[in-house]
Amino acid sequence: MVSTAVLTPSARDRPVEEAPALVACSHGTSDPDGRAAVAALVGAVSARLPGVKVLPSFVDVQEPDVPTTLAGVAGGPTYVVPLLLSAGYHVHVDLADAVRAHDGAVVRPALGPDIRLVRQLVRRLHQAGLGPDDAVVLGAAGSSDARAVDDCEATGRMLAALLGREVRCGYLSATRPCLRDAVSSARESGRRVVVATYLLAPGYFADRAADCGADVVTAPLLLPGQHPHEDMVELVADRYRLGARWA
Repeated sequence: MVSTAVLTPSARDRPVEEAPALVACSHGTSDPDGRAAVAALVGAVSARLPGVKVLPSFVDVQEPDVPTTLAGVAGGPTYVVPLLLSAGYHVHVDLADAVRAHDGAVVRPALGPDIRLVRQLVRRLHQAGLGPDDAVVLGAAGSSDARAVDDCEATGRMLAALLGREVRCGYLSATRPCLRDAVSSARESGRRVVVATYLLAPGYFADRAADCGADVVTAPLLLPGQHPHEDMVELVADRYRLGARWA
């Protein structure tokens, strides 16, 4: 008797569906240390996600910008992951406009607020010699977008909960209180003031934070010559996985 069963191609013979590309979009900087630190993070994320094309891109200062990067992606879904600590103008306007013009592209959420960023802040504080009586100020870039400021304030509350002490927020641009004023206010307690630098990498804002008048200012979350902490790598990979079943 001849079998009438329909023969279907084996899974091995079927074309493999390509994983969506990951466009890792940072702000951009002219600082070589900042460039190296961010590039190391992008490289570590690429190693974490084998089979995923990971492309660096920037919203300012550096090239390529996001529209250029997206134009070079050959069809299919693409996930733009902002390497930005809060969701302000760049996420809601610049990146939203860029993906609107590219079929299949989607912007994932900004990196913060997230407990993994807060754990990295705590590590930097301890590396800088945080004492039990020190006053802590979270030093952030600042934004004219209230949503980004809300994100930073949420991070400050998470940091306070993890440290078990009050944390004030101070900003380097666009909103109040400015970081220098927040440091001065904290100093009224008579305690040493330590600034937890809530910036991704070295650059213009990190230089300004270092000159804010605090007794101690921690290093940014990423540094050149240091492999990005597992928390940082996994955070970026998770933002990609929010929309990808391939990773």
